[in-house]
Amino acid sequence: MRKILIVGAGQAGLQLALGLQARDYDVTVMSNRTADEIRTGRVTSTQCMFGAALAHERAAGLDFWSDLAPRITGLGISVAAGPEVAAPGAAAPGMAPEPAAGAASARALDWLGRLDAPAQSVDQRVKMAGWLETFAERGGKVVVHAATAADLDYFSLAYDLVLVAAGKGETVSMFRPDAARSPYGTPQRALAVAYVHGLGPRPEHPDVLAVRCNLVPGVGELIVIPALTTSGPCDILFWEGVPGGPVDAFGSVKDPADHLRLTLDLMRRFTPWEYERASAVELTDPHATLVGGFTPTVREPVAELPGGGLVLGVADVIVANDPLTGQGSNNAAKCAAAYLASIAERGELPFDRSWMEAAFARFWSQAGPSTRWTNAMLAAPQPDHVHALLTAAVTRPPVADRIANGFDTPADFDPWFYEPEAAADYLSATAP
Repeated sequence: MRKILIVGAGQAGLQLALGLQARDYDVTVMSNRTADEIRTGRVTSTQCMFGAALAHERAAGLDFWSDLAPRITGLGISVAAGPEVAAPGAAAPGMAPEPAAGAASARALDWLGRLDAPAQSVDQRVKMAGWLETFAERGGKVVVHAATAADLDYFSLAYDLVLVAAGKGETVSMFRPDAARSPYGTPQRALAVAYVHGLGPRPEHPDVLAVRCNLVPGVGELIVIPALTTSGPCDILFWEGVPGGPVDAFGSVKDPADHLRLTLDLMRRFTPWEYERASAVELTDPHATLVGGFTPTVREPVAELPGGGLVLGVADVIVANDPLTGQGSNNAAKCAAAYLASIAERGELPFDRSWMEAAFARFWSQAGPSTRWTNAMLAAPQPDHVHALLTAAVTRPPVADRIANGFDTPADFDPWFYEPEAAADYLSATAP
């Protein structure tokens, strides 16, 4: 029986561990926290998993929350009119600076696309705690320890394959950045998350649960995601602020109540149509906020340990996209499925460097398109042909639906979303 060590207990690590366990591999998971610590800790992410990623969970029998999580059937985009680009003032913690003249107060465009397959968002505290417990209950070995490079050097001698699926900490730095695939050298957004109860429906589609992407040119984005958390159905309010701009204001906010007040104040200022449905919101729990930021980076998939052993990076260890387009958890599920297939196909042959690079190439065939699309969406200002596509979606449901479903299959954006001539041809073909 082949022995495999997976460092990290996130979406990719645990999905892969449970898949390998079901195929009778001897699997050990190394996690820096117990299931209870994960469940009762701070929120770790935003996430919305679309049809293709959820299909991998269903195929593995891991869709434990499909009957509990909100069933997301739409994805909508709003673009604010009259962008506000003033620098942040000296506001008190938990309060946004007062609006300057020209602050965004209306929508330049607004539309809703329908998803071909429902999406869902499950708080990773719920999912990872449940999956980690399931893995242990089925006989898997769990080691609670924050791994170091020295640890992996030792363990590489005892396992046929070591995979690093912990997207933070010392182990990530073992994987060298791939400069050709990493156009950014600094974080492109300042991130601020709040999980809330009590958000009302969008009045334009009160019976359709949808992810709402609110774009405020020059300022950032507010993304609203129906989700399931430890206390039941909820919504995620997720600000992505342009660094140095008025939404990049959460760094000194420590109190969760102040975090929520600032979130709502920024909504009042920049996305009043979303603020209108937030009059009754409250945090889902004392650990329902998160602040951060990271540089989007693609890394080389194989790291060499001091003793000469090799380890293979997994999911966001080697492909870390900005969460603007919601690709992180989707890529993680696709990576786990791709690696599972590659491991099973390898049989008893060694997991050498050439195999590792081939396994990554299999994953990159899906992660590459999502990386290209996410990086394109981070650009400012957006090209004229992208604005034309977003505008056309207001009156052309097929265009709205195709953009919405691109969140599930980003490869479909090539070439019509990237090339002006291809965009013009597409719009001509879809003209009423």
